[in-house]
Amino acid sequence: MRSQPSVTRRAGGERPWRVRLRDPVTGLLFVLPMLVLFVVFRFLPLAGSVGMSFTDYRINGSWDPVGLDNYQRLLSDPVFLDSLQVTLIYAAIYVPLTVGVALGTALLLNTVVFATGLFRGVLFLPYVTSFVLAGVIWRWVYEFDGLINGLLAKVGFEPIGFLQESSLVLPSLAVVAAWRGFGYSMLILIAGLKSIPDSFLEAARVDGASTWQRFRFVVLPHLRPVLFFVLVIETIAAFQVFDTIYVMTGGGPVRASYSLVYALFDQGFEFFDFGYAATIGIALFVIILVISLIQRKLLDRETT
Repeated sequence: MRSQPSVTRRAGGERPWRVRLRDPVTGLLFVLPMLVLFVVFRFLPLAGSVGMSFTDYRINGSWDPVGLDNYQRLLSDPVFLDSLQVTLIYAAIYVPLTVGVALGTALLLNTVVFATGLFRGVLFLPYVTSFVLAGVIWRWVYEFDGLINGLLAKVGFEPIGFLQESSLVLPSLAVVAAWRGFGYSMLILIAGLKSIPDSFLEAARVDGASTWQRFRFVVLPHLRPVLFFVLVIETIAAFQVFDTIYVMTGGGPVRASYSLVYALFDQGFEFFDFGYAATIGIALFVIILVISLIQRKLLDRETT
């Protein structure tokens, strides 16, 4: 004889509130470990940095409240303003370069029908290389007696100071970061391309659409959400650049590569001005948030 279900439904088929609560509680239990990690290692440090930015925090743990003094100092600090300008210029070079290379390689690999795993693995390999190791390798490539200048000397050209000239140091660093980091965005864009139904592209081909028209009117609209995500993560990476600069230039020449994170590092770990360093970190967070919102607004406008 069949056993009766242990949970009875109320009139109208409505389940008891304990049963309705079971699913969200179960889901919460599954995400709880990651939620705890996020709160402990992300939210609490952010909250602590906000509080520290309103203090004169010293290395011995003592502190004095200073109100908005750190923020007023920030707005009038020429070092901070110069580092902000350097970071904006670097991001303007790095983000289009990295996204363009990632999109181009993703489109190319999407058409490859043989050894696709091998090609993806080779192109993704630089991403698993540390920024420090990449910086050491590329510093040798850029040196006066390095690889590039050695090849230029063989054809009669004078050596170029890639890391010694203020006008060349940021593009040179952006190339290193793009070489190291484009593989991650490439895989994301490939996944986005694979989600586009083949029937859409085939219909456009039958209608006589050219390769550019198929990309412009079929591929790009479907790829826009993925492209927005790639733009955001690469913009964040550009504004957080530090390792490559620390290894290759040390912020030089003449602070031509002195980024916001490098300024934060100097204030916190060279001058031990932790309150002001926290203020720079909060300013960096706000700048990234505003730029991400602007990017989303522009992409939504293009969509409509």
